[in-house]
Amino acid sequence: MEMKPPVPPFTLETAKAKVQAAEDAWNTRDSDRVALAYTEDSQWRNRSEFLSGREEIRAFLRRKWNKELDYRLRKELWSFADNRISVKFEYEWHDDSGYWYRSYGNEQWEFAENGLMQRREASINDLPIQESDRKFRWARS
Repeated sequence: MEMKPPVPPFTLETAKAKVQAAEDAWNTRDSDRVALAYTEDSQWRNRSEFLSGREEIRAFLRRKWNKELDYRLRKELWSFADNRISVKFEYEWHDDSGYWYRSYGNEQWEFAENGLMQRREASINDLPIQESDRKFRWARS
């Protein structure tokens, strides 16, 4: 059986570690690597898009990072209980015309016993920004 520690039930320490691992993985913009954190039958809602299964998630992430260029993300633990974690996040990116955005959102995560995410609900809002207003300027990982 695939394992993705830390596994539920979460403590403050393990919930923070799970959030940091997700932030680190998403900042690689490697859709294959990121998709491995989800169960084969994982269910997602991302904005108005509903996805089912790891392969749909992988395809979604490829589309996302082909559109959202120079993507940089920060996640923060909001709350946790048993096998669930709630996160707030913000990320910055630009489109192929050079227009910059900061996207804000909240995610609710539910994990299987093996630590893979089986459900993700994300609500996200985009704010146009000037390049000079960017906060996330670290080197690409």
